[in-house]
Amino acid sequence: MSKISKLLRGFSALIKRPYLINNVINSNVVFREKVERTYKLPKGLPQIDIKTLFPEFKMEVEPFAFLDGGSLPTDLALLKALALKYNTKDYLEIGTWRGESVANVSAVVENCYTVNLPDEDMLKMNLSTEYVKSHRFFSEELKNVKHIQAHSHKFDFESLNTKFDMIFIDADHHYESVKKDTQTAFNLLKSNASIIVWHDYAASPETIRWDVMMGILDGCPQETRKNIYHISNTLCAVYLKENFVASFLKPNALPDKKFKVTIEMGEV
Repeated sequence: MSKISKLLRGFSALIKRPYLINNVINSNVVFREKVERTYKLPKGLPQIDIKTLFPEFKMEVEPFAFLDGGSLPTDLALLKALALKYNTKDYLEIGTWRGESVANVSAVVENCYTVNLPDEDMLKMNLSTEYVKSHRFFSEELKNVKHIQAHSHKFDFESLNTKFDMIFIDADHHYESVKKDTQTAFNLLKSNASIIVWHDYAASPETIRWDVMMGILDGCPQETRKNIYHISNTLCAVYLKENFVASFLKPNALPDKKFKVTIEMGEV
């Protein structure tokens, strides 16, 4: 099919279904161009090798569901390792899903808070009952985890009377939501040593989600951007108030490390 034919078919589709323009406006290609133009980062965020942060990276991940929509084992191990390395006492998570991440972190952190859409709101969105029931599955009974059912864009975080050593953002991953949650997170940090972790900065450890990256960079204070990195072998971006030796992602580069994975199934 010629380019002209494709263009005509595209116009025809837009006329019939105008909402499809959102697919163009919000495409990864468009956001990549915006990031390149605005922040001069054509290769994504600077990347810290995980072995730079943790030369002897060894962490048990439990629970882990091996189901759709969750984190990589390295993502959950990273959260626990960061919490330990930076002496995290108060932890906030925006976006809970099955509760795997907060359940893992709660094993090494004193106080954990999670904020997620109320169950009734999700049901009104015609999400299945099974999907809604899956939320908080692994964290519901944990004594050091406080679950807050609220929209993160509307909730009064000041009502918690708490600032946080570590904040994990894993809610709606569209640009505007990432931007808003990022703005919220920076206002809730306890000190200069506090950190932020964003999940799904990458769709895979070697594939950037440019809409999420744009939301992070547009949502953070200008002076903090130099301290935002991608962590290798994970889907996560982090804000760390330190200077690290960093490089940029090289897709399909030869592996320079290997991980040992032991799988042991248990009852829930």
